[in-house]
Amino acid sequence: MENKTQNPLLCDIETGLCEMPDSTATSPAQAASAFKKPINIIYYTDPICSSCWGIEPQLRKLKLEYGSSIEVEYRMGGLLPDWSYNSGGISKPSDVAHHWDEVSRHYDMPIDGDVWLEDPLASSYPPSIAFKAAQLQDQHKAIDFLREVREMVFLHKKNIAKWENLVTAAQKAGLDLDRFKTDYQGKAKTLFEEDLALGQQLGVRGFPTMFFVDGQGNQEKVYGSKPYAAYEATLHKQLPTATKAPIHQDWESLFASYPTLTSREFSELSGIRRQDSDTYLQKLVDAGKLGKITTKNGVLWTRR
Repeated sequence: MENKTQNPLLCDIETGLCEMPDSTATSPAQAASAFKKPINIIYYTDPICSSCWGIEPQLRKLKLEYGSSIEVEYRMGGLLPDWSYNSGGISKPSDVAHHWDEVSRHYDMPIDGDVWLEDPLASSYPPSIAFKAAQLQDQHKAIDFLREVREMVFLHKKNIAKWENLVTAAQKAGLDLDRFKTDYQGKAKTLFEEDLALGQQLGVRGFPTMFFVDGQGNQEKVYGSKPYAAYEATLHKQLPTATKAPIHQDWESLFASYPTLTSREFSELSGIRRQDSDTYLQKLVDAGKLGKITTKNGVLWTRR
């Protein structure tokens, strides 16, 4: 894109990054959680980061192939505190709409920018805090929750800063709603503030940012959206002995692992060429084996 002015909502398609101003860096090894697997990936993201949505195919594949070697630690970056700024040509929600449509085409991931015209978010802090509340209950359900809110905002044009939409996502992810509310109003805010402070200390300037940290504290950073090979190469640099598990590429196995898949995600995981994936999946819909959600800029295929 031509305009390189830093603005958290104006993601640079060339670098694959939703970028923020510079901050002072420190070593991520000090920040890594207790290691359960050989490589800990500290992943800085945000629920409304369009470039982060763009790398979902690569991240899902990395988890399937190298799940025995990696632990992904999700941290929230606070992409949109509020609208008290004007930079990069974006000063109000409606300015984001066209940009999201452009990003959708670039990443081949369905994003409907009209949410910024119809029901715009005032901030990405509420869904970020809600994710931390989900983490307090269950790490796996928290990831399911994050996927739910991303599908809500990117595909269904739902304002995920609204409490009722966060509750709906929490319910779908199987969270205890009473505890979710209590943690959202209490501990989760503190954890989110800790994520923001840590991000500044680590020098996180935008999203997605991943730090691959080994057991000795050595780290490699992958900054912005990259092809799958870049993430795989970084993992092997940190852990040369990492072995790739074969992915069961039949559609039943893939939808058992991930109940919803975009066309590009399915192509990435199944090995079916992207130009053939829609036709293949449509036949499964016609046979009553899958569901289909058609959006302005793409399709989401769902397990029945």
